[in-house]
Amino acid sequence: MILYAETSAVLSWLVGERAGSAVRAILARASAVVASELTGLECQRAISRWTALGGLREADAAALRSRLASGTARWTRLAMGGDVVERAGLPYPEEPVRALDAIHLATALLVRRVQPDLQLLSLDDRVRRSARALGFEVLPAAPA
Repeated sequence: MILYAETSAVLSWLVGERAGSAVRAILARASAVVASELTGLECQRAISRWTALGGLREADAAALRSRLASGTARWTRLAMGGDVVERAGLPYPEEPVRALDAIHLATALLVRRVQPDLQLLSLDDRVRRSARALGFEVLPAAPA
């Protein structure tokens, strides 16, 4: 299974939320994982935001950053280049789609051109709806 990992799922795995165990199992079964550079950026910003707001100690933030780096080391990370930005700006079957979600969907669509069996991993309802409308198999089947 080749998987596109969207930020909501990655963050759930990273911080050990209830749905994180299902995400971890899906990631472990994947033969390859692809993500946008946006995913890493959003995860890093979430860690910084939680730390700045006092919800996370600096030592815990460092541990999360380390876990993110080691857990994603073998993933293919794709740039937000012109093709992605151009597609992200076009309409989607399930509007409204927020800009960052559109970047994830556009990246997955571009990957699917060369990997037709690409599956999308997300816990975000808006992303999941749009991805299904675009013909993706969306995992997990029923998010917790």
